[in-house]
Amino acid sequence: MPAPMMDTYAPPDLVFDHGKGARLFTGDGEGYLDFISGIAVNCLGHAHPKAVAALTEQAGKLWHLSNMFKVPAGIELADKLTKATFADRVFFTNSGAEAMECALKTARRYHFVNGNPQRYRIITFTGAFHGRTYGAINAGGNPKYLEGFGPAMEGFDQVEFGDHEALKAAISDETAAICIEPVQGEGGVRAVPEQCLRGLRQLCDEHGLMLIYDEVQCGAGRTGKLFAHQWVEGAEPDIMASAKGIGGGFPMGACLATEAAAAGMVVGTHGSTYGGGPLAMAVGNVVFDELTADGFLDQVVDVSNYLGQQLHGLMDRHPDKIKEIRGKGLLIGIQLKDGFDPKKLVPLARDRHLLIGAAGDNVARLAPPLVITKDDASEAVAVLDAAFAALESTA
Repeated sequence: MPAPMMDTYAPPDLVFDHGKGARLFTGDGEGYLDFISGIAVNCLGHAHPKAVAALTEQAGKLWHLSNMFKVPAGIELADKLTKATFADRVFFTNSGAEAMECALKTARRYHFVNGNPQRYRIITFTGAFHGRTYGAINAGGNPKYLEGFGPAMEGFDQVEFGDHEALKAAISDETAAICIEPVQGEGGVRAVPEQCLRGLRQLCDEHGLMLIYDEVQCGAGRTGKLFAHQWVEGAEPDIMASAKGIGGGFPMGACLATEAAAAGMVVGTHGSTYGGGPLAMAVGNVVFDELTADGFLDQVVDVSNYLGQQLHGLMDRHPDKIKEIRGKGLLIGIQLKDGFDPKKLVPLARDRHLLIGAAGDNVARLAPPLVITKDDASEAVAVLDAAFAALESTA
């Protein structure tokens, strides 16, 4: 980044001035098809008129109160979220990392108030990404993100993604919870099989554990359901973190929990100065209403199925470079074969005015706004076709 900003990012020499729908525009009017949407954030696209109107109206009335006072729009949104999910209680945050911190604290607090303070350890999985705060990077367990920040935090046991026997062996009398993303994002856009989510629910019930879902990236309609786990009957969590898409681009997150799971989160146990503020709640209500409007998620499923078919055709045209198409809904990974780097594919697509991202496990990531059309999908695949044709081996 240019000084005096910290060098924690390396953006290209490209500056956007405005956006509309699924497209971003530079100051001189060059358009780019946005298939990363702020890393799965701008679910309604850019400058959605209802979200803009809600934010503008609220900005003219009241910006901030803190949680010293009630925010009626927050109570309204919490009521909508609980009626649409497994949850009974909601805590609003500003980000996914904060939602995860609340989820981890809620799980440990549950055991504390139920007379088991020794149960504090949380099982997570390789490839996980739970945020960049200190607790969240330790939950994620990625050595790259932990390096240079002191000793690893006590209380997390990481097992290999998909290793059922290792998971069972990791459970002890000190285990409080199992935490997993129903669809891993940063770890390579890997969807957890439905039977595995049911198995996790059963395992938690058997051992008295809290089941935590991190739906920061895969929630908010991205898979074609309001939350990804809702595709699977009998796999409801006790606690769930959500963010990114639920604010539609405005910084917002939420930790959802059952009544039992949240029973220990009483006055004084947790807080947030900005979480659940008037501006975020105004936008959040609009986003929720749009996501749950008749036909919206059906359209997401329809377009995602079409895009998936087109991407499998792309794989057929580039069998030497593409190993697998994976993910769920409009959270899609294109896994490249050894010798090809998704970080090299990203600029090749960008040069052709398509914005995509990269993820772990040698994956190029697509997370477009949920409002894309089949024409947008066809355009993106055509650009990817050209980008893959230009992609050279790094071997």
